Amino acid sequence: MSVARNIKLLAWHNFFTDFKLYAPVAILYFAQVSGSYALGMSVFSLAMLTQAVLEIPTGVFSDLIGRKRTVICGSAAITLGTISYAIGGNYGWLMVGACLEGISRAFYSGNNDALLHDTVTEIGQSETYAEKLGKLSSLFQVAAAGAAILGSVIANWSFTWVMWLSVLPQAACLVISLNLIEPQRRNEETSQPYRHIREAVKLFFKNSRLRSLSLANMLGASAGEAIFQFNATFIATLWPIWAIGVAKSLSNAGAAISFYTAGRMIKRFKALPIMIGARIYGRVVSLIAYGLPTIISPILLASHSLLFGTITVADSQLKQKEYTQKQRATMASLDSLLVSLAVAVMTVLIGWLADLTSPARALIYMQGFQLIPILIYWRLWRKR
Repeated sequence: MSVARNIKLLAWHNFFTDFKLYAPVAILYFAQVSGSYALGMSVFSLAMLTQAVLEIPTGVFSDLIGRKRTVICGSAAITLGTISYAIGGNYGWLMVGACLEGISRAFYSGNNDALLHDTVTEIGQSETYAEKLGKLSSLFQVAAAGAAILGSVIANWSFTWVMWLSVLPQAACLVISLNLIEPQRRNEETSQPYRHIREAVKLFFKNSRLRSLSLANMLGASAGEAIFQFNATFIATLWPIWAIGVAKSLSNAGAAISFYTAGRMIKRFKALPIMIGARIYGRVVSLIAYGLPTIISPILLASHSLLFGTITVADSQLKQKEYTQKQRATMASLDSLLVSLAVAVMTVLIGWLADLTSPARALIYMQGFQLIPILIYWRLWRKR
């Protein structure tokens, strides 16, 4: 059986992974159960902290034990985590769900991109990695767009139903993961995991370009994730709850287009110029939308998603070139570890700022963290 089937299976796995009906209203549900924005955002924070703790162990697990087994573990964890969220009722169950979600994120992080990279390399199509990653990643957004509309409509009627129905797509991911094929990898190693980690860390910190890319991604992605998760509270001040899904869907649809066309865009304009231009546009649009809130603010915010997929794929492509084959997933997990720790801080910070001021002001303050990556990418581009 050809390892090429992994590409199609990963496509479906990506789709069901982000078909989370509760996603567009998660902060509203978590805040309702916990009693405040800060505690509601702490659910996201705990998930990211759990991911951070397990990033490197799961990266080593992937490199030493196998990509397929790692996907299976991640799929099982998120299925149980979604069940915990659905049980809900108190803050404790939300914490259990957050821990399981964090475990799943850690298993997926680094591993799934490495699985795709190993697959295209084995079939002799390594040069198509960026294009295939973009197209597969677009399915995350297609799924999220559909889930956003459907989930918001159901949530307007019942939060309980929207949480329990979200279990089904994650169970589908588990079934799909069992049918993946483990690709052959060069430099196989089945022992000495601590040495494996030590070598990966040494290579990570010796590579100044990789360090710069990771720092930029850490700040940009962590602030961006916190803002995205919290946006529903801002949109809820302008639109009814059922319409939040429309705003999220527009954002996801734009991101899907961006991911699908990312490979061609990067070939034409190159990675770093795209990342600089996209981030500048995002800051301008965000400051207008949050600073002068009107009913069209959610649409303005959604327009930035038309560049989200391109910068995500560009970032992955640039870093994959810096990773070694032997520690590919482990080095990716080191990078993701930094992002996870930063997201854990940013999610609590934005909730705290919103409790002190207002959702709109908190979102404006968070834009400051998004300016630093622009300077880093500009410096890297000038040194090219």
